[in-house]
Amino acid sequence: CEIESNSVIAAGAVVLEGTHVKSGSLYAGVPAKKRKDVDQELIEGEINRIANNYVKYSGWFKKD
Repeated sequence: CEIESNSVIAAGAVVLEGTHVKSGSLYAGVPAKKRKDVDQELIEGEINRIANNYVKYSGWFKKD
């Protein structure tokens, strides 16, 4: 699959072979499907907010 910058793949989503995730898209589900577009004006704030939350949540599950 090809996943462009400024896109979001939800936790637990399964992106199938051959899928092209375009910039500004949010994909979720099993199999992953496009759920919404993020307006170009909101990409920086929305995508970065979601990405930062995923980084924060991942820290909850790190093994010591």
